[in-house]
Amino acid sequence: MTTTLTGTGRAAADLAARLIPEHELRPRSVAQVAALPSFAGKLSECARLAGAPYCELPHRVQDALVLRRLQQMVNTVLLNPLWRERLRYFGVTGAPADLAEWERIPLSDKIVQRDMFMGARAGMVVPIEHGGFEVVASGGTSDGQPLEIVYSLRELQDTYRISGAFMGTYQLSRYLGGAGPRWLYTTLADYQMWSSGTMVGGVLAQVPGVNYIGAGPVSAPVLAHMFSYPGPKALMGISAGIGILSELGADMPPAARESFRVAMYGSGLLPQRKRDELREVYPNVSILSYFAATQAECIGLQLDHTRPELASVPGLHLVEIVDEDGRAVAEGEEGELVVTRLHAHEAPLLRLKLGDRMVRRTPLDEPKLKTGRFEFAGRSGDVLHLGDSQYSAVLAQAALRAELLRVTGIDLDQTALDVQFVNHRSGKALVLLVAADDAERLAEKAESALGPGGWRGLFAAALPRSLSLFNDREATPETIERSGYDFRLAFVPRGSVEIERTSVGKVPLVRDRM
Repeated sequence: MTTTLTGTGRAAADLAARLIPEHELRPRSVAQVAALPSFAGKLSECARLAGAPYCELPHRVQDALVLRRLQQMVNTVLLNPLWRERLRYFGVTGAPADLAEWERIPLSDKIVQRDMFMGARAGMVVPIEHGGFEVVASGGTSDGQPLEIVYSLRELQDTYRISGAFMGTYQLSRYLGGAGPRWLYTTLADYQMWSSGTMVGGVLAQVPGVNYIGAGPVSAPVLAHMFSYPGPKALMGISAGIGILSELGADMPPAARESFRVAMYGSGLLPQRKRDELREVYPNVSILSYFAATQAECIGLQLDHTRPELASVPGLHLVEIVDEDGRAVAEGEEGELVVTRLHAHEAPLLRLKLGDRMVRRTPLDEPKLKTGRFEFAGRSGDVLHLGDSQYSAVLAQAALRAELLRVTGIDLDQTALDVQFVNHRSGKALVLLVAADDAERLAEKAESALGPGGWRGLFAAALPRSLSLFNDREATPETIERSGYDFRLAFVPRGSVEIERTSVGKVPLVRDRM
């Protein structure tokens, strides 16, 4: 039987209630949570009852089912003492009636994530002793400390399948045409514990109709061998890994270079110069963004290389763009990216702030696809992105303070009024601005001690000490020197307009300039 969905929102709510009935909406024990039917099954049943693929269903139908799932998630986490204490502290004692009430739930951050899912892992609704989980780690964090998250293996397989099917249908199908087999490669991650190596690879392996190769880091001969296979090819990697493909493929035969159709980068930006160099070597390539995080293997995909918007995968996550109070911003406005994984019965994490700035865009409302859209606007956390390496700004500041004191005798703890890193990412320049009362004298003293080009050596010595546990082999003074970045510490007067401040006078530690 097919349900008619041309009526009001009431019909959509009734369908959602039918899909997640009352006894599933309010599980009463951990054992009942572990036995709940998967949310992926609910998406499939919704599509069956509606007589159309879930991605094509009206927004009100998708929204109603997502709200019902959010209500189920809140009822689930209230079974956990740590979550119950956290939510009650913020006045949340039951499931939200609507999205406005959902926004009363406090935003989670990496500190909350650690408290919930590391150490005793006390935030898991179904304890880790139950088994059937996977632990993955972030390759870089703002404070330099390890960061892990826990997933149910059965739900991971669901999300890989959903994301892979979406990629194949709505992103890659238009680019991987032509004769011969189709290939999808990834050059992600040295460490298999990293989410990039496990989770993104899990998605790519589920794209229908392609042949998947998890290559890891490649040399020019390995890339040439992979590209010698007949048929069109797509490759996903970090932006530095994509940027270097022009160099690695320079000596490939023309037919191999012409077979490269899609380059997907997994970081926020790929400089225009790198884009131009890629197209010079690979004349048929289109460059697309694949936006993911440790806690979400596929947050947004760029479906059209001519438009910067990212499309969320319907039914995978609740993606919110919020203001400083956790409320949704209006379309066209910039806010914080907040993600809630919908497929997480056993280890849910509500409203996680990922540290990225996004612009909320008008939802896509086409006959074959209806979903939310947003556009990357930069990082908001205290992370220094030098290429694809991520450095803790807090640790970098401490290391630079120690190096500056050792070399020049200047103690930033004693002299600095405000400090702010300004990262000119496209121009590859990192400046540490230090506001001080005696700025000119301090600048002269530092330059006299360091000599010409001395700032580069100071940064090269300090930055490797600000990497996280899971990528502490990624940088050395030599690799910093070869990064192409210019480094400088600049003393500026108290209250200098060069240091950016918020509307309430706070000085963010990091500011990215595109």
